[in-house]
Amino acid sequence: MPALLPPPRTGADHLLNVEDLTRVEDGERLRALLWRPGPGWRMVSSAVLGGGTGERAWVLNAQVAHGYRRTDPARHLADLARAAGARGPGVGLMTAADVSAHGRARDGGAEAVATAGISVRGWAATPQEGAAGSGPPGTINIVAALPVALSDAALVNAVMTATEAKVQALLDAGLDCSGTPTDAVCVAARAPVGDAEVHAFAGPRSEWGARLARAVHRAVRAALPAVAHP
Repeated sequence: MPALLPPPRTGADHLLNVEDLTRVEDGERLRALLWRPGPGWRMVSSAVLGGGTGERAWVLNAQVAHGYRRTDPARHLADLARAAGARGPGVGLMTAADVSAHGRARDGGAEAVATAGISVRGWAATPQEGAAGSGPPGTINIVAALPVALSDAALVNAVMTATEAKVQALLDAGLDCSGTPTDAVCVAARAPVGDAEVHAFAGPRSEWGARLARAVHRAVRAALPAVAHP
């Protein structure tokens, strides 16, 4: 397994302080983004690795080659994370988009990092039948973090809010779509500790949901290819 090589740490003051990693795979130079917040985080995700809800210590968003054909993406992502030094349970997303061209935004403590490739896009509700299994690697991946604890219901609500903000960003960019067929999202919130407040809502008009929505909206807009901007 080729090693993922991180750059020197810059110490940037970000909640989502991602490392930009590089590897060579099958003769192609590929990138990845790794966030290692460590313990004390609960995440909800639709990712192929570490999806669902639970405590997670890292998130990897890995670029893979166009025409990706491996049938074990979860194992592939786990191997890449291990090669980069990530330990414990984590979340792994993949995309054919260049993750070095990611968008980042923050709003009142909420932060989001998005990668976006939009060559295969469309509307969620179409007349076509769905296909069994997974499709090509997801092309719009969103990782968001909130510095507060959320209830289980609020975590699900946060995924809805992030998705709505993504669609709003696409429409604001003049794109006639709701996303790509295999978009993925991961929202992280602090694990409850002692008597600390656990927020029950994360919809777009709640305090933290509104911040999350604005951060995701701006991150997706920044990540979209230049041709998508009016």
